[in-house]
Amino acid sequence: MRTATAPFTLRRARTLDAALKILREEPGTVPIAGCTDVYVALEFGGTPGTRYLDLTRLSALKRITTSGEKLVIGALATYTELQKSRFVRARLPMLVEAARLVGGVQIQNMGTVGGNLANGSPAGDTLPVFAVADAQVVLAGLDGERRVPFNAFYTGYRASVRRPDELIVAVEVPPLIGKQWFRKVGTRAAQAISKVVFAGVRGLETRLALGSVAPTVVRLPATEKVLNGGGGIEDALSALAGEITPIDDLRSTAEYRRTVAASLVRQFWSETA
Repeated sequence: MRTATAPFTLRRARTLDAALKILREEPGTVPIAGCTDVYVALEFGGTPGTRYLDLTRLSALKRITTSGEKLVIGALATYTELQKSRFVRARLPMLVEAARLVGGVQIQNMGTVGGNLANGSPAGDTLPVFAVADAQVVLAGLDGERRVPFNAFYTGYRASVRRPDELIVAVEVPPLIGKQWFRKVGTRAAQAISKVVFAGVRGLETRLALGSVAPTVVRLPATEKVLNGGGGIEDALSALAGEITPIDDLRSTAEYRRTVAASLVRQFWSETA
């Protein structure tokens, strides 16, 4: 590990209230669970923080259940648990596919839904799924809970509306009607960061979302409007070209991402017909 750990402090919380109190009283504390992002940053010499809060004992946040018609996924649920959950498999199979392609088995056993959301990488594999599912992020603080629509959660690159003294405790997903479709394009099918990641739903209303083509995961309202209005796929792809702003980076080029994004939308439309 390239970052010296001597200056670091680690707190552990046994209850949610205790965790929230630490976040309120000790500004700058970084919540951790699976650590699959934090450890990578430390390995490359980064310092996500010097004070850390271990959440792994908060077993209530690991539950995957239902509440009324909503699917409720605890923030500490791992990718492996997503794949095994009968509720997720029945209601949100595209999330099962996304979880299956996150890293290797070790990452899937440790990485959590809350960590993926909090990290906020535009390449996050689960994020387009939550975007098209119109999910809500449940945030908890000492003053109570609040729910934020997933599509209003991010404010910029790795930035969100979560306050420093709040924790992501769950994601709530309403019933989703229609054919679900997910694809990840990377150097490999798994154990590689996405070059482009796509999720779509085709039912009475078509919903589309892409990752790795903008500073945040994005819904595609103009493209959706064409398809929902009865327009053809070529018109939809013309709208798509004006909605995404991919960049050149170490993993890929902007032109490649534009080409792949268009191919994914076309493939989604064909395979869900």
